[in-house]
Amino acid sequence: MHNYSAQPTDAVIMWVDGSDPNHEKKLNSFLSSRGLNRSGSASKARFHDAGELDYCITSLLKYAPWLRTIFIVADEQHPHLLKKLTGTRYESVVRLIDHKIIFSGYDKYLPSFNSMAISSLLWRIPGIADNFLYLNDDFMLIRPVQPEDFFRDDKIVLRGKWHRLPESIPGFQILRLLREKLRGKNKKNHISYWGLQQSCARLLAFKSNYFRLPHTPHAWKKTSWQKLFVEFPNALQRNISSQLRGADQYVPEGLSSHFHLKNALAIIDNTHTNLQLKPTAQSLWRIKWKLLCAERNENIVFACVQSIELADEEKQKLITEWLNQRIGRLEDFIAG
Repeated sequence: MHNYSAQPTDAVIMWVDGSDPNHEKKLNSFLSSRGLNRSGSASKARFHDAGELDYCITSLLKYAPWLRTIFIVADEQHPHLLKKLTGTRYESVVRLIDHKIIFSGYDKYLPSFNSMAISSLLWRIPGIADNFLYLNDDFMLIRPVQPEDFFRDDKIVLRGKWHRLPESIPGFQILRLLREKLRGKNKKNHISYWGLQQSCARLLAFKSNYFRLPHTPHAWKKTSWQKLFVEFPNALQRNISSQLRGADQYVPEGLSSHFHLKNALAIIDNTHTNLQLKPTAQSLWRIKWKLLCAERNENIVFACVQSIELADEEKQKLITEWLNQRIGRLEDFIAG
């Protein structure tokens, strides 16, 4: 493997196998104790594992060999890929971290089925580098990247765009009242990824704009998270105490981005962009077009494939074959 003299950088991936009987039993027991069912933030799709983790890990090993350690954070689960890595030079690179470790001192909030709670505590992994990447297991690299694509001059690199906060738009309050009247008061409280990022901006005292993040790996700093827990204890306590996702939480990637922007610790660079596939919502033609663009545009270095298991067979085959060609299978990579 390569040796890199730059400041060490780690990667952290949250993972869950919702088909695991023990996990399913634990979740159902939790929901039953609170009179809830498996819908919304507890839906099966949110916890399903369709093999994305293998592609995620393979892409990091292949396209970011400068990473020191890749941590997989799970709840008493062991991904099959760890067996594949046993006895290889990558066995010590990929490590498993249980929820109990990062929730130490907050044990009363376990079990947690809330990605925002879990990701709020990733910085507490023992021995993690100050610079680390946070990824969902359906994030992947499809081209080589370098440390400076994420960290420069002790600052993090952000990707995304500024957008107006709704309340700063003239006439917004009137429009909101009309919309609520038309929809009725019984509309469920929808958890919006953009709305959660807006809440983060407000918490950090941004008045007019918020920074909207795409679905890409996020550059984080352990020292920044330590400061966030000191400066906003109530907000972070709310995050980690919620065992299911809620609309009144703060999405951690939004907290991190706005904290770094507020303190001039971020560089915005959209040179590298992402391919986002939503096979249940996108037509076969659109997916083919997106894959063609990803092949031709060298600035597309990230991919996010959401809920591939819910797509029809033709779409699944198309995407899987493309991932095998672009990233490759883990077995083939470690044997190479």
